[in-house]
Amino acid sequence: MESPTRARDIRDAIVSGQRSAVETCREALDRIAALNPPLNAFRAVVPERALARAAELDARADRTTLPLLGVPVALKDNICTRGIATTASSRILDGYVPPYDATVVERLEAAGAVIVGKTNCDEFAMGSSTENSAFGPTCNPWSVDRTPGGSSGGSAAAVAARMVPVALGSDTGGSIRQPAALCGVVGFKPSYGRVSRYGLIAFASSLDQIGPFATTVADAAVMMDVLAGPDPRDSTASAAPVPDFSRTLDGNDKRMAGVRVGVPRHLFAEGVDAEVNAAFEAALEVTRGLGAELVDVSLPYSPQAIPVYYVIATAEASSNLARYDGVRYGHRAANAKTPVEMYERTRGAGFGREVKRRIILGTYVLSAGYYDAYYRQAQQVRTLIRDDYARALTGVDVIAMPTSPTAAFKLGERTEDPVQMYLSDVFTVGANLAGLPAVTVPCGLTTNRLPVGLQLTGRLMDDATVLRVADVYERATPWSSERPPQPA
Repeated sequence: MESPTRARDIRDAIVSGQRSAVETCREALDRIAALNPPLNAFRAVVPERALARAAELDARADRTTLPLLGVPVALKDNICTRGIATTASSRILDGYVPPYDATVVERLEAAGAVIVGKTNCDEFAMGSSTENSAFGPTCNPWSVDRTPGGSSGGSAAAVAARMVPVALGSDTGGSIRQPAALCGVVGFKPSYGRVSRYGLIAFASSLDQIGPFATTVADAAVMMDVLAGPDPRDSTASAAPVPDFSRTLDGNDKRMAGVRVGVPRHLFAEGVDAEVNAAFEAALEVTRGLGAELVDVSLPYSPQAIPVYYVIATAEASSNLARYDGVRYGHRAANAKTPVEMYERTRGAGFGREVKRRIILGTYVLSAGYYDAYYRQAQQVRTLIRDDYARALTGVDVIAMPTSPTAAFKLGERTEDPVQMYLSDVFTVGANLAGLPAVTVPCGLTTNRLPVGLQLTGRLMDDATVLRVADVYERATPWSSERPPQPA
């Protein structure tokens, strides 16, 4: 009998006694040991800690109450975890071991999850291909010469290769959804404030959000049941009531009658790969066949989303990364003669090229004489983008777009062209600027058998509707059961 690969099935099998948490954990660790060397999805694996945790869960008297009992989970390397080195895939934090857990880690463990390791990512979550990691690039399980996307490429690849059933990533401009699409899995960015950011190593604080990767929308919903909710340690965490996300996916709803799907065709009239566009149009027809009404919507300021994002995000990164100075924690240059020399050498050696580029850009747009011309104007256009979405979503339940304009591109293909790399997120940054929930679900394969993703964006704090519509689409199509080729 094949071992279950979905989180809910794993939990149910452990609760029923068909398998143990230790057995499940050992199988996950064996799969990581076999598959990680060619993929480099994990930056660190903690087998002894994971097996000890699984054994403790097997002995728990209250095990039947735990929604993630024995489920192996991977964490992006920018989520602080007590006792496990957390580096944000940067040399400047090499060897840093947090003395505390992020709120999401506390909630996962309270739900019975088993953390097996930390996944590779673009340094400080800055990138769209996981090639900016100080620990080498991650490869896409569907084709190892291609990127898994980024910045949460390690988490996406780990779930796609079935090393773990679920993983966490962070999404600042598409860093969950874009790699999920390129790896053929589900990726969900919650509404801003729906999940606590306490313990997330900050990139751009007004944009960052933690969310799950999974092989099914149902598993993503289970993760949201565990993760969502207010947190007194995060002032931006919303106090809005948290729905029972899993209960909204009752499994019997096989229709989209009454659902209105907005389609902003003006945004992807050009620049979208023909095969991606064909898969997207086919996905729209599936929703129509399920009873949804397709409605043309307009997001007139969305073409400015990329430049707005790269002004605001770099400005916030410049401020957030000032704390890495060689004094408080992390890497420190040796033999410097003065504090200024130590500071310069520490940051020069500790940060990679893309992080330096964004710090310089952010410092520039915040500097005297340029603040009004760049940062203030970007914030004003951000408001216009947010208003565009709010207006469009008054008449529709979700807005549909391709998640990425292309399927997975080859490693090295865009590393020398930052603008082309930034355009990988052209359809995802809008949800971050507006703080809206958005999900990607697999919607097809190219002729080269590379995954394509369908993105659905919803109203602020209406995460449940986004997941429900995605779930109905997923169950009506075969794409979630497609898997990467098995290694030789």
